[in-house]
Amino acid sequence: MSNRPNFHFEPDEIGPEIVFEVYDKKIGLKGILVIDNTKRGPAKGGIRMTSNVTPEEVFRLARAMTFKNAIADLPFGGGKSGIASSTKDKEEKKRLIQAFSKALKPLCPSIYVAGPDVNTGEEEMRWFAEANGSLDSCTGKPVDMGGLPHELGSTGYGVAIATLIALNFRGLEAENATIAIDGFGSVGSFSAKFLYENKAKIIAVSDSKGTAYFPKGFDVDKLLEIKKFTGSVTNYPGAEVLEANKIFELNSDVLIPASVSDVINEENYEKIKAKIIVEGANIPMKENIERKLYEKGILIVPDIIANAGGVISSYAEYKHMSKNEMFSLVKEKITKNTKLILEKSEASGKFTRDVAIEIAKERIGI
Repeated sequence: MSNRPNFHFEPDEIGPEIVFEVYDKKIGLKGILVIDNTKRGPAKGGIRMTSNVTPEEVFRLARAMTFKNAIADLPFGGGKSGIASSTKDKEEKKRLIQAFSKALKPLCPSIYVAGPDVNTGEEEMRWFAEANGSLDSCTGKPVDMGGLPHELGSTGYGVAIATLIALNFRGLEAENATIAIDGFGSVGSFSAKFLYENKAKIIAVSDSKGTAYFPKGFDVDKLLEIKKFTGSVTNYPGAEVLEANKIFELNSDVLIPASVSDVINEENYEKIKAKIIVEGANIPMKENIERKLYEKGILIVPDIIANAGGVISSYAEYKHMSKNEMFSLVKEKITKNTKLILEKSEASGKFTRDVAIEIAKERIGI
């Protein structure tokens, strides 16, 4: 633990309230927890495991969670944690997760409730809860622990709902809409699945191996099988294979960034041709880039609205709801809040994120 952080962010009227660093040289653990704001309840936010995770990234994610939970009108504050590792070794990963969990015992679940994020899922939440000694210390746990794992697709389902509302707002029918999805993990794959079920045409998807481009529209059921058994969407028969970053340059009605932070940046934002961007990933671009795209006439549904399905699911688990109750709650809240933000933005002429943050601050009491 360190009380001498040297970070490139400054506290403001919202937070952060606590920055908690965890080190264990023996096992190579370097972790951080940022509790941004607890005015609405315990800070809620997942554990990100990447080799290049930084305190600044975790803070930005924690702030997004503060706003996301307030906009979703949940009794949670905002927090996030990160472990600097991209290990594929299961036992090593388990050691890191459990050591991190034990270090966070004084804070979980009283003021921080963990959950899944990049490279963490239901199995990691099992390890976290076991090491912490409290089932309430995290959400996204396996079903046999009373959980509603994110592997059920709650975040992707919410992204799909937000996309359908944005299409309707722009006067586009789902059946005639073309969709490009950057990232085909849990969020991207379930977004594709639910949009496909609503007759949308998924024309491009990407993963770490590249972009698969199929203008006729993928059979998403087949695509999911190919991803599962071959490891990459680029193995879809007949698809044109492009570099992964080329997905941002393709013509589509909707672009869904659903991979990692800052995938839309100074190098590629001017090449985007989509009419609508629905942010499936957390902080897929910095706010100044987002604003430039908005000023070009692109309708943007920010992450703090679009991908709130995961934290709504977390609340459902926290309240011991069933899977069906959870999906109903996700649909209800994403529908209500997406419509509210888009309508207020249009009426006021304000950027969608500005409108969303104004509402969030009101609900936080700032």
